[in-house]
Amino acid sequence: MKLIDIGANLTDPVFRGKYRGNQAHPDDLEKILERARDAGIVAMMVTGGSLEESRHAIEMCQQHAHLYATVGCHPTRTSEVSKHAGGAAAYFAALQKLISENRDKVVAIGECGLDYDRLHFSDKATQLEHFVRHFDLAQETGLPLFLHDRNTQGDFARLVKENRQKFTAGVVHSFTGSVGEAQELLDLGLYIGINGCSLKTEDNLAAVKSIPVDRLMIETDCPYCEIRPTHASHKLLEKAVWKQPESKRKERWSEECLVKSRNEPCTIRQVLHVLATLHAMDEAEMADRLYDNTVRVFSGI
Repeated sequence: MKLIDIGANLTDPVFRGKYRGNQAHPDDLEKILERARDAGIVAMMVTGGSLEESRHAIEMCQQHAHLYATVGCHPTRTSEVSKHAGGAAAYFAALQKLISENRDKVVAIGECGLDYDRLHFSDKATQLEHFVRHFDLAQETGLPLFLHDRNTQGDFARLVKENRQKFTAGVVHSFTGSVGEAQELLDLGLYIGINGCSLKTEDNLAAVKSIPVDRLMIETDCPYCEIRPTHASHKLLEKAVWKQPESKRKERWSEECLVKSRNEPCTIRQVLHVLATLHAMDEAEMADRLYDNTVRVFSGI
């Protein structure tokens, strides 16, 4: 079995044992990567959500052969663009330079898109302006897009449609929409990334079941988006072959255990089981299809 986690926020300090600025336990990143490999993960895409975070992602990826990076600015971080020395032009020039100097490790533009649920971080006008710039970056580099779409009232689909000729392919990660919203993305020629947050409700499960297998990708969005006992998908895990390792609170940290509420890549096996169940497929067959979809789009992996 070969799996690729297309969305891992491995630059988050919690993977180094630091929570809200405080060191709660030893750096356990290498153990996390080991558990991921044991779960069948052969590659991961480390999300870059800003210029600085993209730099950190690439630095991490240069140290691990199976890690690859995205480079971009998350919609909730776009307010930092105008504050950059030289403004937006300089910020995006720096992103492009980062890509050109690390083509062996950068496989996508993003995370980019729109998020109207968190306008307190970055207002709508700012998000719209800088989302468009990512299409230009994709056109200039020839890289696919790693996309974010949250409660965007048609603006996301409109901008993608207006700029569709500028990029080769893209995936909307962490999808949480309806059957109709999934179809809208499929009609735009996009792939759809599924994680635990995609599987919270029965409506979510119906939407994921409606997506053709050849347009699906899989992710954890760790340290977020674990499948929780309150999620509609949790009941489907009863027959899962892969069992999640024991988890403990960070105050009782053990190298062999997961940390409660800190999702990590190995739990991708739970998402795989749910996807296979919804599509009435064997897990191994689903894994193969997801792998093929991912390397088709992110050919640098």
